[in-house]
Amino acid sequence: MKDFRGKVAVITGAASGLGREFANTAAALGMKLVLADVQAKALEHAAEELLAQGAEVLAMVCDVSKGSHVQELADSAVARFGGVHLVFNNAGVGSGGLIWENSEQDWEWVLGVNLWGVIHGVRVFTRVMLECAERDADFEGHIVNTASMAGLLTPPAMGVYNVSKHAVVALSETLYHDLKLVDAPIRASVLCPYFVPTGIAHSERNRPDDLSSHERTTPSQVASQMLTEKAVESGKVTAADVARITFDAIREGRFFVYSHPQALGAAQERFDAIVQGKPPADPYGATPQVTEMLKAGIKRKPKH
Repeated sequence: MKDFRGKVAVITGAASGLGREFANTAAALGMKLVLADVQAKALEHAAEELLAQGAEVLAMVCDVSKGSHVQELADSAVARFGGVHLVFNNAGVGSGGLIWENSEQDWEWVLGVNLWGVIHGVRVFTRVMLECAERDADFEGHIVNTASMAGLLTPPAMGVYNVSKHAVVALSETLYHDLKLVDAPIRASVLCPYFVPTGIAHSERNRPDDLSSHERTTPSQVASQMLTEKAVESGKVTAADVARITFDAIREGRFFVYSHPQALGAAQERFDAIVQGKPPADPYGATPQVTEMLKAGIKRKPKH
């Protein structure tokens, strides 16, 4: 897809972080926007700012973990704008700690947003796009699923998040192959950002009450949270940079999209270990101080 003007972009997690920058970039390119988020006030604020800039905007509060919400989002987008051309399945949350210390609620929340949100987005919007293509011989569509470098690596004390993002990478690769299989005029990309200053380190604020964990916070969870906050806040590549990189990838039809290609060395080590049948490579091998910080945090006695 090279021509964006007048086309329709659907963005989940649109009220902040990467989603907000995708919306800003799409608006600057003359796209019509369908914005979705669970943060009602932040979503309203984003929509108002984009409307003031002259963009056509439909904003909806949407919990992407619920298929009915995503279907309603798609139905509303088609009713308002007549079709959909570009979809960012972008909403995401984070959770850390030793993998056996995560509660059932942790798993349900993170997989619900990070994985089921993408599953629903692909299941619903691919069908919408295929219907658009049947009506328009010149139709071009593109789906971008937000994964993470944690979808290519397996950092310790990030198990729930790692699992969700590895699944998104596998889902996206399969989507790519399936679209080619049927000669669909729709491309797919998977975005694998590394540490970018967004609000994901504080995503707990959006956790539903019914999925709150009643288990005591462990030292590993505290250490993982501190590490994530420090790494995210110190990131030099901004969300706006990632939006620019992503739109360039859409124009060029690239599947894998990276914010920090220099981090791929660790991914290469991981795949080399897989091929050679060796134990998993250390994702922090080049930064052993990170591992030491995690170890020190885990050894601290929990506060009562």
